[in-house]
Amino acid sequence: MFHTTGTVKTAHAAKYLQQLCKHFAHKVPVKFNATTGDVSFPTGPCQIIASDDGLTFIGQSANAEGIARMKGVIIDHLDRFAWRETLDYHWQDHADDTAP
Repeated sequence: MFHTTGTVKTAHAAKYLQQLCKHFAHKVPVKFNATTGDVSFPTGPCQIIASDDGLTFIGQSANAEGIARMKGVIIDHLDRFAWRETLDYHWQDHADDTAP
Protein backbone atom coordinates (compact mmCIF):
# COMPACT_ATOMS: atom_id res chain seq x y z
CA MET A 1 0.00 0.00 0.00
CA PHE A 2 1.23 3.49 -0.83
CA HIS A 3 0.50 6.54 1.31
CA THR A 4 0.80 10.29 1.00
CA THR A 5 0.42 13.16 3.43
CA GLY A 6 0.15 16.65 2.01
CA THR A 7 -0.14 20.05 3.61
CA VAL A 8 -0.85 23.50 2.27
CA LYS A 9 -1.07 26.72 4.26
CA THR A 10 -4.09 28.95 3.70
CA ALA A 11 -6.32 31.16 5.81
CA HIS A 12 -9.33 29.80 3.88
CA ALA A 13 -8.99 26.10 4.72
CA ALA A 14 -12.58 25.53 5.85
CA LYS A 15 -13.97 27.23 2.74
CA TYR A 16 -11.75 25.19 0.42
CA LEU A 17 -12.59 21.95 2.24
CA GLN A 18 -16.28 22.57 1.58
CA GLN A 19 -15.67 23.48 -2.07
CA LEU A 20 -13.47 20.45 -2.71
CA CYS A 21 -15.85 18.00 -1.04
CA LYS A 22 -18.96 19.38 -2.73
CA HIS A 23 -17.21 19.31 -6.10
CA PHE A 24 -15.79 15.79 -5.69
CA ALA A 25 -19.22 14.55 -4.53
CA HIS A 26 -20.49 15.01 -8.10
CA LYS A 27 -18.21 12.15 -9.21
CA VAL A 28 -17.24 10.01 -6.19
CA PRO A 29 -18.61 9.16 -2.72
CA VAL A 30 -17.79 11.89 -0.17
CA LYS A 31 -18.62 12.44 3.50
CA PHE A 32 -17.73 15.76 5.09
CA ASN A 33 -18.44 18.24 7.85
CA ALA A 34 -17.01 21.66 8.73
CA THR A 35 -13.48 20.41 9.43
CA THR A 36 -12.97 17.02 7.76
CA GLY A 37 -13.81 15.27 4.54
CA ASP A 38 -13.48 11.67 3.42
CA VAL A 39 -13.23 11.30 -0.35
CA SER A 40 -13.38 7.87 -2.03
CA PHE A 41 -11.31 8.48 -5.15
CA PRO A 42 -11.13 5.60 -7.68
CA THR A 43 -7.43 5.33 -6.82
CA GLY A 44 -8.06 5.12 -3.06
CA PRO A 45 -9.40 7.01 -0.05
CA CYS A 46 -8.27 10.47 1.00
CA GLN A 47 -9.05 12.33 4.20
CA ILE A 48 -8.97 16.13 4.08
CA ILE A 49 -8.57 18.05 7.34
CA ALA A 50 -9.06 21.81 7.68
CA SER A 51 -7.29 23.68 10.47
CA ASP A 52 -6.91 27.37 11.27
CA ASP A 53 -3.76 27.63 9.15
CA GLY A 54 -4.28 25.19 6.29
CA LEU A 55 -5.35 21.87 4.84
CA THR A 56 -3.92 18.40 5.36
CA PHE A 57 -4.50 15.54 2.93
CA ILE A 58 -3.98 11.90 3.98
CA GLY A 59 -4.35 9.48 1.09
CA GLN A 60 -3.62 5.88 0.21
CA SER A 61 -3.59 3.80 -2.94
CA ALA A 62 -2.59 0.35 -4.09
CA ASN A 63 0.22 1.80 -6.23
CA ALA A 64 2.44 4.84 -6.70
CA GLU A 65 0.57 5.85 -9.86
CA GLY A 66 -2.64 6.09 -7.84
CA ILE A 67 -0.95 8.41 -5.35
CA ALA A 68 0.38 10.59 -8.17
CA ARG A 69 -3.08 10.77 -9.77
CA MET A 70 -4.74 11.62 -6.43
CA LYS A 71 -2.26 14.42 -5.74
CA GLY A 72 -2.72 15.77 -9.26
CA VAL A 73 -6.51 15.90 -8.93
CA ILE A 74 -6.31 17.63 -5.54
CA ILE A 75 -3.75 20.21 -6.69
CA ASP A 76 -5.58 20.92 -9.95
CA HIS A 77 -8.92 21.53 -8.25
CA LEU A 78 -7.61 23.42 -5.23
CA ASP A 79 -5.51 25.73 -7.41
CA ARG A 80 -8.65 26.61 -9.38
CA PHE A 81 -10.69 27.29 -6.23
CA ALA A 82 -7.84 29.30 -4.65
CA TRP A 83 -6.89 31.30 -7.74
CA ARG A 84 -6.51 34.48 -5.67
CA GLU A 85 -3.56 33.05 -3.75
CA THR A 86 -0.44 31.07 -4.54
CA LEU A 87 -0.42 27.79 -2.67
CA ASP A 88 2.74 25.95 -1.65
CA TYR A 89 2.12 22.20 -1.33
CA HIS A 90 4.29 19.87 0.74
CA TRP A 91 3.88 16.13 0.18
CA GLN A 92 5.47 13.12 1.87
CA ASP A 93 4.96 9.77 0.16
CA HIS A 94 5.85 6.34 1.48
CA ALA A 95 5.08 2.70 0.84
CA ASP A 96 4.41 -0.04 3.36
CA ASP A 97 7.46 -2.22 3.86
CA THR A 98 6.19 -5.59 2.69
CA ALA A 99 9.57 -7.33 2.49
CA PRO A 100 9.88 -10.44 4.74
